[in-house]
Amino acid sequence: MGIDPTAPDIHLGFAVVLRKLKDFQELGHKAVLVVGDFTAQIGDPSGRSKTRPSLTEEDVKRNMKDYEKQIFKILDKKNTEIKRNSKWLSKLTPTEIVKLTSKITMAKMMERDDFAKRFKCEEPIALHEFLYPIFQAYDSVAVEADIELGGTDQHWNHLLGRDMQRSFDMEPQVVMLMPILEGLDGTRKMSKSYGNYVGVTESPKEQFGKLMSIPDNLILRYFKLCLDYDENSLKEIKNKLEAGENPRDIKMELAEKVVSVYHDKKAGAKAKQEFIKVFSKNKEPEDIAELKINRGEVIWIVELLEKARFVKSRGEARRLITSGALKIDGKKITDFTLNISFDKDTVLRVGKLRFVKIKPE
Repeated sequence: MGIDPTAPDIHLGFAVVLRKLKDFQELGHKAVLVVGDFTAQIGDPSGRSKTRPSLTEEDVKRNMKDYEKQIFKILDKKNTEIKRNSKWLSKLTPTEIVKLTSKITMAKMMERDDFAKRFKCEEPIALHEFLYPIFQAYDSVAVEADIELGGTDQHWNHLLGRDMQRSFDMEPQVVMLMPILEGLDGTRKMSKSYGNYVGVTESPKEQFGKLMSIPDNLILRYFKLCLDYDENSLKEIKNKLEAGENPRDIKMELAEKVVSVYHDKKAGAKAKQEFIKVFSKNKEPEDIAELKINRGEVIWIVELLEKARFVKSRGEARRLITSGALKIDGKKITDFTLNISFDKDTVLRVGKLRFVKIKPE
């Protein structure tokens, strides 16, 4: 399985393929993770309508810093090999690169949907983008892959790996593709760049709260792709949904189980209790972040939301306030022109998930 280190965090969508790799490990096979530290500096054009920005060597090193810790939340470390494709790709001579490119025709390259669409729309396609799938295909030759796993968006790339292996007189790899998990918005694939992801190293509270926000129509899909539920267990979940059982309660089961996978059962149970306390009983969570301000200092309410890092802009703060999303000690605030001061500990709440305790000094 290839890893493109374009971001420092692993989310549940990426974990779908890692969990399938773990299945192979449990059946006695060795997992080989190919870190695309060389190809990431080119940029994967898959699914792109324009050229993807390339990463620097420093970007790759920074993003890979915590990858192993996250990966081994899922995989068995003793039965995993991690290889960086710079080990073989950086050593290719210009002559060898030309020989590699001679194995793939332009007609084959233009079979890719993204290249074909960009060509048809007269969008620029840089020559180096053709090298990415060729180098990725060569990875399968370098590690002598029997099976390559990935998401369905890697279909063409992985089949090219089979072609490349044939050209080296090797047995072509089996390609196994896993479904793409939709993100919290319910439409686009889970991605950190879309802000619709659940990270595997996020706190139990964050994971639980995010999973409770998924659309109801994705509940069964999340059970199927994020947990080890067999067909009978999935059928039970489906029957509950079709019988009209409250989707909230079923989502709480999902969230507790997922938190238990990436933390432990105790953390999963605690996150569930905390959620019920805050949302069902309308109480404050136990661990609230604190914001220290000067006692008696008058501050504009919009600036206060900025200081609490609840918003990215003052326009967003105004919209939250006028929509009634802000409460101060349980009292709804809708006037964004309000100036306020504090002389005692006060709880600020925005929406259902965000709290901060104002600590005047």
